[in-house]
Amino acid sequence: MKKFLLILLSIMLIGCGTKTESHDESKEDINKEEESEMSETTQVVDEEKSEEIPAEILDFEDFNSIHVIINKKHELPEDYEPEDLVEPEVKKIRESCPMREEAAQALKEMFEAAAKDGLDLMLVSGYRSYSYQKGLFDNYVARDGEEAANRYSARPGQSEHQTGLAADLGTSDQACLLMGCFKDTEAGKWLAENSYLFGFVLRYPEEKEEVTGYIYEPWHFRYIGLEQAYLVHESGLTLEEYYDYMD
Repeated sequence: MKKFLLILLSIMLIGCGTKTESHDESKEDINKEEESEMSETTQVVDEEKSEEIPAEILDFEDFNSIHVIINKKHELPEDYEPEDLVEPEVKKIRESCPMREEAAQALKEMFEAAAKDGLDLMLVSGYRSYSYQKGLFDNYVARDGEEAANRYSARPGQSEHQTGLAADLGTSDQACLLMGCFKDTEAGKWLAENSYLFGFVLRYPEEKEEVTGYIYEPWHFRYIGLEQAYLVHESGLTLEEYYDYMD
């Protein structure tokens, strides 16, 4: 496992390469302001919860839907590329890390909220093309063999990054970057607890490899919209489990 994550660290740093505060207030004042803003965000989630969309009318098949589920059984075509890719206005590991517009805006809001809690988040990887993913996966296979690579890397067409809705996240100091220990960092804990408030969910949770097909990735978050993120987060389930999208 450690070997797999070290490989990710050494190779996936180029994941964004494709087409791609300081406060003067006292700590007490900052805490009060943050609590108020987070409370307002939670209130929005609670209000939307009363207008839940039945899961059966969500579109998990349409590649352009923010609810599309991409995994080893539901693949994207080689020529698919989102039409609304933009550069998120956040700190990035590379100059270009595009994401779909709605997800990019939500990411910006999440980064701003994290900054108020003293966290310096960084976008490590956003959209990746089919051909770029193929190069990554082939590289991993050459190093570790196909069976091993298939546990920690997606085959081309099976990567959520191609949807433009997935984000690999880290911090500017690159502590535990793309490694399992990211879950124990302040940033990792904050994201696990708060990402749903901005429409993101932890896509590959711990001890869910048999369901998702991938090892635990505490850095990989998927945008599915505010309401659905709340529901999935509260359930503690993966997308496949929550939406009964196992086949």
